[in-house]
Amino acid sequence: MEARGLSRRFGDLVAVSGLDLQVPRGMVYGFLGPNGSGKSTTIRLLCGLLLPSAGSARVLGHEVPGDAERLRHKIGYMTQRFSLYEDMTVLENLDFIARIYGLSRVLRQQRIQQALQQYHLGELARQFAGRLSGGQRQRLSLAAATLHRPQLLLLDEPTSAVDPQSRRDFWEALFALLEQGTTILVSTHYMDEAERCHRLAILDRGVLVADGAPLQLMADIDCAVVLVESAVPRAVQRALSGLDRVRSITQLGMRQRVLLPRSVEQPAEQVRTLLQAAGIEAQCCDTTPSLEDVFVAVTQSGRGKAGGSELRP
Repeated sequence: MEARGLSRRFGDLVAVSGLDLQVPRGMVYGFLGPNGSGKSTTIRLLCGLLLPSAGSARVLGHEVPGDAERLRHKIGYMTQRFSLYEDMTVLENLDFIARIYGLSRVLRQQRIQQALQQYHLGELARQFAGRLSGGQRQRLSLAAATLHRPQLLLLDEPTSAVDPQSRRDFWEALFALLEQGTTILVSTHYMDEAERCHRLAILDRGVLVADGAPLQLMADIDCAVVLVESAVPRAVQRALSGLDRVRSITQLGMRQRVLLPRSVEQPAEQVRTLLQAAGIEAQCCDTTPSLEDVFVAVTQSGRGKAGGSELRP
């Protein structure tokens, strides 16, 4: 998959701006970003559901949007919101989707039975989709999106409404699909999910601000990270907020993660000195960057130094 200068406007709003992207086959590629960063719009552009305002993309050898109709038979798409028919049973939904993809009667029956078993839907086959739990709906949506054995699976924040165990089970199912040869592109705002991806694109207000493997992004961060522990974490926040050398402060219980420019020498000592000047006793030590630190560092421009993000741990 390759995008070249891909852009999309909605009136005066630039949802995606000049996106250049390369996604190799056989990997889980993630879009990480808060709400409104352009993740969903980018996925819709890549599968031909939206026309670009500028630029183009080539997906599985097909030009998008020009050859989008032929591409749709090679991809699976799972939307953020449950999009199957709630007044139809699990079995009826799967049969309907299989017919849309033109599967023969024999192949439909075979694929549906395999999906019921693979996604633990057998006991729910006669139940109306509208009565399923969030995790059960998620499994049904994934089953429907993969009935035709797509080469590429696009997932738009697929785990936003399910519990942690369902999320873990869902990712196990994704890695099983990956082993079978499916390339997966998934958007998320969960840090633990982003770390599961082989490669990440971080989007901010429609712009690609970072791209790489999670470990490499953490190693390349242009910040030093100091862990601060004190009895008065909010006082630490107030003392450090607004200082030129402090790029971000994030509170985790009684601790604070403080980001400073990499050029600052002895960052832990610098933070300790600043706090002592404010009359605050605290333990300060250097620590390794997290993926959330990377996100804060690359999306900070124009957002304020100590502002929070919409990402979820």
